[in-house]
Amino acid sequence: MGNSETFGVQKGHGEEIVGWLNEQSKIQNNKLEARLYGYEITTKNFGDFEMFSWMGDVQIARRMIIKASKKFKIKVIEGGYKPKEKIFKMKKFDFAKVKKGDKTIGQLEFAVSRFGNAQWEIQNEERH
Repeated sequence: MGNSETFGVQKGHGEEIVGWLNEQSKIQNNKLEARLYGYEITTKNFGDFEMFSWMGDVQIARRMIIKASKKFKIKVIEGGYKPKEKIFKMKKFDFAKVKKGDKTIGQLEFAVSRFGNAQWEIQNEERH
């Protein structure tokens, strides 16, 4: 059972997409539950996104968010990519792809303090 808080949908579509993801996972009998947590990020290159968290299988989450991007013709953030190096740092890092349908249009690097209840922040972004 995995989870991630670095998935997002284009601003203005959060409730619609999270509702659709949960409905589709019930119909397909998948173990995936998504929910908005009231956090938005702004990127320089890709616009504004409503972030959401999910619990379940990472492969199902990635497949479903790409389907949502195609169906609703919106940009999404597909997160949960961890850095390879295992060095202890004061911050946790996570990497995400910005997608529109099947096409990856960019990458984001998130960071958050290991201590306290801080939100993920964008450290770096790259357009493809």
